[in-house]
Amino acid sequence: MDNVTHTLTGVVLSRAGLNRWHPQSIWLLMLAANIPDIDIVAALRGALPYFIAHRGYTHSIVMAPLMALIPMLVVCAVSRSMQGWKAAYVLCLIGVASHLLLDWTNSYGVRFLLPFSARWFRLDLNNIVDLWIWGVLLVATIGPLLGRLVSSEIGARSGSGRGLAIFALAFLVVYDFGRYLVHQRAIEILNSRIYQGGAPIRVAAFPTGFVNPFEWSGWVERPELAMHFSMNLRADFDPTAPVRVIYSPPPSPVLDAARQAYAIQKFLDFAQYPLWQVIPVADPEGAHRVEVRDWRFPFTADAVLDQSNHLLSSGFHY
Repeated sequence: MDNVTHTLTGVVLSRAGLNRWHPQSIWLLMLAANIPDIDIVAALRGALPYFIAHRGYTHSIVMAPLMALIPMLVVCAVSRSMQGWKAAYVLCLIGVASHLLLDWTNSYGVRFLLPFSARWFRLDLNNIVDLWIWGVLLVATIGPLLGRLVSSEIGARSGSGRGLAIFALAFLVVYDFGRYLVHQRAIEILNSRIYQGGAPIRVAAFPTGFVNPFEWSGWVERPELAMHFSMNLRADFDPTAPVRVIYSPPPSPVLDAARQAYAIQKFLDFAQYPLWQVIPVADPEGAHRVEVRDWRFPFTADAVLDQSNHLLSSGFHY
């Protein structure tokens, strides 16, 4: 998820009752809820190093205790006190866990098991930015502030905002469960159809509607092609009306050679639905550029090979 969502989740966790554990709970949880994204420092070395590092070791379960230690030390250093450091550390562990769980719900995914396994875990439930989640978290965050302003004007006692915070956290659980049910329905619909005379070998569904939770993007893979559909689960699905059909290039020595390029190898570690394209290049004569991208995201890795399929260059870009 985006960092606004992570930050607001930290605030809501604090107001839900964790603020009783430590006087600096809100800062501890806000920082800890964002600390796994410290992998952004890899961007200083370029697009490919950041792509390789993102949602990697800093998002793994093994590294969670170390990730939690960083915000705890920062807050203790700023406040110049180590009092209550055990409670502060537990709060930071909760904040880090909230980050990993939220990232798990979208299509990008996380690598929980590094360094033992580089497998990606994805639920494909939410967009990286989800307006419904934003809205509820913002209400739970801003509502108590507005309540205090009103209460100060009329001389009434202001609330703590705990009830709204608990509601927001409960909403996240119920909302994601509902998204799970809708996602499973989309998968069932895609699997139950015939496409150009044959059954699919693989299907997937990804959230696309920022407002309408019934709008999904469907992906159907056949041996020779892939089909992309815009789906509204409240309407009938037409398997003969894809938004786009992408034909797969036949196996060739050019593709085999391109797969040896470092950028493409690292990209394929991530790409769940790779799309290949072979493009002739004028210079040098007889050369080809092989591009591969993941249908879910605008990332592309490429390799340029000469007429003997020797690698000339490779790269990655967003």
